Amino acid sequence: MEPRVSLITLGVADLARSRAFYEALGFKASSIGGGEVVFFQAGPMALCLFPRESLACDAKVSAEGGGFRGIAMAHNVRTKDGVDAAIAEAERLGAVVVKHAEDAPWGGRSGYFADPDGHLWEIAWNPDFPLAEDGALSLPP
Repeated sequence: MEPRVSLITLGVADLARSRAFYEALGFKASSIGGGEVVFFQAGPMALCLFPRESLACDAKVSAEGGGFRGIAMAHNVRTKDGVDAAIAEAERLGAVVVKHAEDAPWGGRSGYFADPDGHLWEIAWNPDFPLAEDGALSLPP
């Protein structure tokens, strides 16, 4: 297996609501999907919204359950102040702030919000993870 992530798929309760939320955050929906699924280009990968029941059926697992899902997506920003700004924007658009931005012991700054379906997003600035012009994250060797 090649070491990369191609898509992150979120099971959502209301596809139209989630699409509107992510579009308000600045994601641009692709023309594919036929209204049953929504794909967004997210740098070198894609973010996908799929109705929760349909995603569970596709994976042949139960859609029941809630609470912490054991995963968080992260969006790194270019500046320390960008963390606060991105979290404030998400909150204005309907996200729930679960951890306000704070300076981190590793030298950066981060905070978390939950999207309308409770999926966690970390917003972080890490001085050791420079972002390319296109937003691609470059890990140190």
